[in-house]
Amino acid sequence: MSGHSKWATIKRKKAATDQKRGNLFTKLVKEITISARMGGGDPSGNPRLRLAIDTARMNSMPMDNIQRAIKKGTGELEGASYDEITYEGYGPAGIALIIETATDNRNRTVAEIRHIMSRNNGSLGESGSVGWMFHRKGSIEVPKTAAGEDQLMELLLDAGLEDLDGDDEAYYTVLCDVRDIEAVKKALEDAGIAYENAKIDLVPENYIELEAEDAGKVIRLIDALEGNDDVQAVYSNMEISEKAMNTLNG
Repeated sequence: MSGHSKWATIKRKKAATDQKRGNLFTKLVKEITISARMGGGDPSGNPRLRLAIDTARMNSMPMDNIQRAIKKGTGELEGASYDEITYEGYGPAGIALIIETATDNRNRTVAEIRHIMSRNNGSLGESGSVGWMFHRKGSIEVPKTAAGEDQLMELLLDAGLEDLDGDDEAYYTVLCDVRDIEAVKKALEDAGIAYENAKIDLVPENYIELEAEDAGKVIRLIDALEGNDDVQAVYSNMEISEKAMNTLNG
C-alpha cells in the first residue's frame, strides 16, 4: 500500500492550496446537501451525512453553514439540486483516474472536465474503463505521534481493520470496509487516539510508479480538476518513487 501513503502525503500538502482557492467549503456543502437529501437530515441515522459533517468540522466549517446545507438537502431551505456523476479516464503515463462530481448542470460539467483533461495530457474514457481497478474503502489517517503500529493493530482488528499502512513518515493510514468506518472511528475515540481525514476512499488494486516528470504532470492535472467547483474528489493509481518524492518536495 506504499503508493496510497505517498500519494496521501502529496494530497495533504496540497490541502492548504485547496483552501486558498476557496472551493473547499463549496465541495463540503455539496456533500452535506446531497447526503441529507439521500438519507435524511438526522446524522445519527445517516452515516454518510455524519461523515460529511465530521469532515466539515475538521476543516473548520461554521455550524451555521453545516445546518443550512442540511436544510437545503431536506428541502427546508431552497437551494440547487445536485446530481452525482462519476467520470473515468486516463492521465499522463497511462495513469487511471476516477473523477467524482456534484453538479447542477451536467452539460457544463462534462465540457469543463473534458477541457481540463485535454489541456493536461489526459482523456476521458467510457464508463467502466478504469472503475474496475478501484475498490471503495473507509480511510482514516492517524498521526504517528498519537499511537503505535502494534497498538492500532490490536485496537482496530475487531472493529474492522483491513490494512494499516505506515509508509508515510507522519501518519498511519487505516483502511477498512466502508460499513466499518464508524466502528473504527468509535474505537479510536474510545481509546483517546486522535485521527484525521476520515473519509470514503477509492483504493486501486495496483499502482503505477512514476518518476518526477510524469508524476508532476499527473499532479498538475489532478490539481486542475480539483480546482473545479463541480469536482468533489479525484482518485488515481499513481505511485511516486522515493527519488521523485524528493524531487517534488524540492
